[in-house]
Amino acid sequence: MSVRRGTVYGMATWREIQADSPQFASRVRALFDAGTNKTMASLRRDGSPRISGTELVFDTERITLGMMPDSLKLHDVLRDPRVAIHSPTLEPSAGQPSDWAGDAKLAGELVGTEPALGDPPRTSSFEVNVHEVVLTYIDPDNTHLVIESWHEGRGWQRINRL
Repeated sequence: MSVRRGTVYGMATWREIQADSPQFASRVRALFDAGTNKTMASLRRDGSPRISGTELVFDTERITLGMMPDSLKLHDVLRDPRVAIHSPTLEPSAGQPSDWAGDAKLAGELVGTEPALGDPPRTSSFEVNVHEVVLTYIDPDNTHLVIESWHEGRGWQRINRL
């Protein structure tokens, strides 16, 4: 794995995404911050997916998370650092479909970092280097699904699906 100044080749830091598309990044972060529990997919030894609960911390520079010692997801990411993480699932309201806040997802690789102050002892800490971020919601007219995404090397784009 090639590394250049804090960024894994082909990946971006949260700071870079915010600089490239600040409004999009703000909406993504708001969905991730809407609840404590996120869902992370990692790869098991045999290549099949594993879904685990996790918590993320966004700051102005990066996205970080921690894992308990000897957890299965820790063994997964030490073997293969690729992950996908989904924001908390928020139920749509009973009103219009466009009242739904939407959901956010990100995919990338985890890179080991020093534990943050206040982390439990022996916690393994990681920064998420991002390849892709996706924001999905219903348009205000309730006529189509909106998919906004940011990809390393391409930047931000918006697609409307009927």
